[in-house]
Amino acid sequence: MNDVIIIGGGASGLVSAIYAAKSGNKVTIIEKNSILGKKILITGNGKCNYWNKDQSLKHYNTPQKNILGEIINDYNQKEIMKLFESLGIIPKIKDGYYYPYSNQATSIQTALIKENEILGVKVITNCETKKIEKKNNIFYITTTLGIYTAKKIILSTGSYACPKTGSTGIGYDIVKKIGHTIIQPLPALVQLISNESYLKEWHGIRSDVDVTLIEDDKEIKKETGEIQLTNYGVSGICIFNISAKASKGLHNKKEIHVKINFLSPFKINNPKEFIDWMNKRNMNIPNRTISDLLDGILNYKLINLLLKISKIKKEEAWNKILDVKKYELAKNLTELTLNITGTKSFEYAQTTTGGIPLSEINPKTMESLKNKNFYITGELLDVDGECGGYNLSFAWITGMLAGKGTKND
Repeated sequence: MNDVIIIGGGASGLVSAIYAAKSGNKVTIIEKNSILGKKILITGNGKCNYWNKDQSLKHYNTPQKNILGEIINDYNQKEIMKLFESLGIIPKIKDGYYYPYSNQATSIQTALIKENEILGVKVITNCETKKIEKKNNIFYITTTLGIYTAKKIILSTGSYACPKTGSTGIGYDIVKKIGHTIIQPLPALVQLISNESYLKEWHGIRSDVDVTLIEDDKEIKKETGEIQLTNYGVSGICIFNISAKASKGLHNKKEIHVKINFLSPFKINNPKEFIDWMNKRNMNIPNRTISDLLDGILNYKLINLLLKISKIKKEEAWNKILDVKKYELAKNLTELTLNITGTKSFEYAQTTTGGIPLSEINPKTMESLKNKNFYITGELLDVDGECGGYNLSFAWITGMLAGKGTKND
């Protein structure tokens, strides 16, 4: 009989096992994959952005920010920093983003696995959980390798996102059976799909922009960063950071658009400012075509496309262009609006928006309020973070709280 069985040996599962073992429990991790921490290896493009100095709640999406604040508090943040320091992880910090100094995600994975080994945590790999039942206060976990028993369970199975790392969404099926609500899980930190006619013409272009998510004509969220223009729509960190809200809007049958300002690096934020700027530029650099005046500011493919959809010939002089066409070009440069028809699938998503409401768990211990001695961590909960280490931050902290929560009074 185990004191604690942890279903899932990913980020939150590994940390929960450490703290459960330190709490004096006999601990076993059941993992579907052949290795622990598989998803950790692909985070941060293989460098593992494992933390962010700015843990403001504005970087997290959840309808229950008040409860999230009890989880992402100063004390818990400091505790996680102490954990990684005790594991020998030396951070390389850039703009508040924490990476292992090696720039290798394996450094985080290996350190967590080693600590589990030292603490005597048993690991069963290549073992898929099928169902969990509770009889006489004992949990019976039916797996592909047999039935295991435990006094307490920590469910750390992850969501539907990134199925190549073994995420199947089995955790949702398990918690439904014990009475939990599931807010529809949807792809987040994911690319957005559009149906505009010109997408093939801008495929492969990257540009620094402001992007604004618009839902039913209302501005919902604004981001600044590099955008990647693709033959299906748009990608890039700034797009990922608005994608959770886009997913939810689309699911709720809202009209979703993305407005792009290609000239934000020049502090040009609307058509009038662009026209004034171009008038001055044309005076300072005379005898140039409109294409010449924009050359060196934006990718030439993008210039040609925006001139084309504005119905302006690239060899025209600025002074010869009709005011109505100048305004159209100005709008396309500062307020180009894309119709968004969908997101890429879970296969491309880095995380999930939706899941178990925070109101159905104890934020101090991550224990289910529906089933005693049953704890839930990480992506299964209705919390998703922006790019920058936030989803791992949430995984570490919820794993720590669940592990500590298993300590017998």
